[in-house]
Amino acid sequence: MKKNHLLKLRPNGKMEDNKIMNIIKINFSVIYSFLWRGHRMKFSAILFYVLFSFSALAQENNNEQVIDRVIAVVGNNPVLLSELESQYQQMVTAQDPTNENSRCKLLEELLYQKLLLAQAQKDSLFITDAQLDQELDRRISYYIQQFGSEERFVSFYNKSVEDFKIELRDNVRNLLLSQQMQSKITGDITVTPNDVRTYFKNIPEDSIPLINAEVEVGQIIKKPKTTPEAKKEAKDKIADIRQRIMKGESSMTAMAALYSEDPGSASKGGLYEHIQRGQFVPEWDLWAFKLKPNEISEVFETIYGFFIIQLIERRGDEVDARSLLIAPKVEPSDLLIAKQYLDTIYTKITSDTITFSEAAAKYSDDEESKNSGGLMVNPMNGSTRFQMDEIGQVDQAVAFAIDKLKVGEFTKPMSMTSRDGKQAYRILFLKKRTSPHRANLIDDYQNIQAVALAKKQQEAVQFWIKRKSVNTYVNINNDYKECVFNHKW
Repeated sequence: MKKNHLLKLRPNGKMEDNKIMNIIKINFSVIYSFLWRGHRMKFSAILFYVLFSFSALAQENNNEQVIDRVIAVVGNNPVLLSELESQYQQMVTAQDPTNENSRCKLLEELLYQKLLLAQAQKDSLFITDAQLDQELDRRISYYIQQFGSEERFVSFYNKSVEDFKIELRDNVRNLLLSQQMQSKITGDITVTPNDVRTYFKNIPEDSIPLINAEVEVGQIIKKPKTTPEAKKEAKDKIADIRQRIMKGESSMTAMAALYSEDPGSASKGGLYEHIQRGQFVPEWDLWAFKLKPNEISEVFETIYGFFIIQLIERRGDEVDARSLLIAPKVEPSDLLIAKQYLDTIYTKITSDTITFSEAAAKYSDDEESKNSGGLMVNPMNGSTRFQMDEIGQVDQAVAFAIDKLKVGEFTKPMSMTSRDGKQAYRILFLKKRTSPHRANLIDDYQNIQAVALAKKQQEAVQFWIKRKSVNTYVNINNDYKECVFNHKW
């Protein structure tokens, strides 16, 4: 699902990005640079993605078969050539720099993964079938989204989704065990403000990273109220559509394509595929997960308007369904009232009668920002800071509006179109703007804290590897004896 689809209420904090998975390596210098680029992933989460190998995918690509062999063993766990080549091909595909030592670095990552797994087995850690099934469903859903449809996915790999899950099952179980072991190593590590200051003080002056220009932007949004008459009209319209479908006069697909006001699905005949429980508004979930295949819901109301949905298929906590939305119409007079309301708020905050954050908490209709002083949240990293190119990607109108503002200034009420396609008005506030600069503890504390924490966690990992590799059987194929590793395997 894309972030701006109608029914999604909040940005997804868990971003799956193949390039990120490729560029993070198990050495502090790369994690350091990654975090300075603005990402806010925890070290354990970064490592989790790094460790995931697409070996099952690499072994079968159309009619090409990879000849596999064991290139190393850690405990009872082999490292396969296909695992190494799969990760190397990901680097190449992502256009990451490679050299003669790249495979050696990737092999060391795989050795670490297998060491985590070996220790998890020694410690009798376990993954329940429910946890495994949930993770498999999540991954398969992600892969299918990359292909665009389940049919394309199945056609490409020439196997069913269930067969694919069976092939991945052991790999994913081992990955989850490794993740669980990783959590035991670094999960309780924290940094104090003094740790952060000490860390920053010890960075050589010529190594302090350059931070791009960033802004923090607040907003107060006022949506026009929907009249009872408009609500009744919308409800009657969708009830009539449902009745026509139930009588067999038309199909859900045709009616959604003709009448649905949901920008995320109308062009596809209302179709939403691979929707996880909790991804949409609660009322939508309630119906989707209790309907029988091909059954059509009653008319139900959400914050976006009135819906009917038809279940196509349910797979555990995931569904395919058709959705049809009719939203109550907003009259121009209602929009004018919303603007006049914000004119009053604008007068209050510019005359210091009330602060912007107080006004946002009290008057804004935007649930995502009103409780954080009105500050917009960057969906790319979860913080309230945006690089200028990032805020343009999120909302080009905001980028244009704040370009002319000085820090501390507000726009007058301006029209906007919300994610659900509705018209509203908002006031924008430029809280902060930084110029490109060398990092410092005042402006960039969160970034520095994240890197300091990553360093401390990495040190714990290095110490753990040194201690455990001595007591664990490790054998590496002679083809890789010339590799320069960070540890004595």
